[in-house]
Amino acid sequence: MSDPVHTTPPAPILDVRNLSTSFSVKGKGLFSRRLQLKAVDDVSFTLREGETLGIVGESGCGKSTLGRSILRLIEPSAGRVVWQGRSLTDLAPAEMRAARRDLSIIFQDPIASLDPRMTVGDIIDEPLRVAEPTLPKAERRARVQTVMGEVGLVPEMINRYPHEFSGGQAQRIGIARAIVTEPKLIVCDEPVSALDVSIQAQIVNLLADLRRRRGLTLIFISHDLSVVRLVSDRILVLYLGRIVEMGARADVFERPAHPYARALLSAAPIPDPRIARHRKRLVLVGDPPSPINPPSGCAFRTRCPIAEAICAAERPELRAVASGHEAACHFAGEEAARRMRAKEAPTLAEVALA
Repeated sequence: MSDPVHTTPPAPILDVRNLSTSFSVKGKGLFSRRLQLKAVDDVSFTLREGETLGIVGESGCGKSTLGRSILRLIEPSAGRVVWQGRSLTDLAPAEMRAARRDLSIIFQDPIASLDPRMTVGDIIDEPLRVAEPTLPKAERRARVQTVMGEVGLVPEMINRYPHEFSGGQAQRIGIARAIVTEPKLIVCDEPVSALDVSIQAQIVNLLADLRRRRGLTLIFISHDLSVVRLVSDRILVLYLGRIVEMGARADVFERPAHPYARALLSAAPIPDPRIARHRKRLVLVGDPPSPINPPSGCAFRTRCPIAEAICAAERPELRAVASGHEAACHFAGEEAARRMRAKEAPTLAEVALA
């Protein structure tokens, strides 16, 4: 009988270590000093080839800043981004331009991200001209037409302008521009949030198809949990620039270990009214605190229904609650779940019977 074959998981293609991004903002008052707004705070994670990492959180939690900091579209204040064993944060500008051939981004607003003075062909061709300046014009045009076909745009559209397209078509142009240099990693920065629900499904299916056929690695940023659940292998939950929970999709969605993740899932709508009537809900009170002056200890404690004195005194670090599943909470795991269940609001069915 032969020995069992043990396969070694592939090495991470992306390694983000202690990444922080801060902005200097003017304080109130004529002679006030400038203040530091920390949009991304000590974020670390790895990403394997072909994997999709979903990043979720409320508006203003640092999702987009994190994605752009990884690509150095925004310069990080501290930490390292290692891409295929090479530190992007240490590259000179010319070296970074060369590295961008493997890295791309799809923006949130499909119309605003396209230059209205350029034709569709020129928009898609622009990154190709930068990445491969010696490529003959005829070959570039042929590749542009090929990726247009891949994303569902007909060749006759190549000389049209962005204002002639719907939002969904404009996002297909943005996707074609993102894949024309044949990148390995694409940051999808809320790519469907500005689209109608029916068009969202088409774009999500297109991204899933491109990922499968091209072997893409994706970072998918969204506040829509239903979309993130559909496309992601692992989930990273951000609050005030810090990771509060990270793990496999099934772990985070079915066994949330942090009160904030549990509250986000509780707030997500369920299309089946029969299930919705019997679902417990956890309603968060108040708005997220300012990242300029965050609370002491756990940043979530000012809204957390199970916070105690230790939450104000000590900032919790990420710790394992299961294999590959981490949370930054003093009561992470079953203890947090037990305490949160006691704080949940009654179901709609229970209210009706009261």
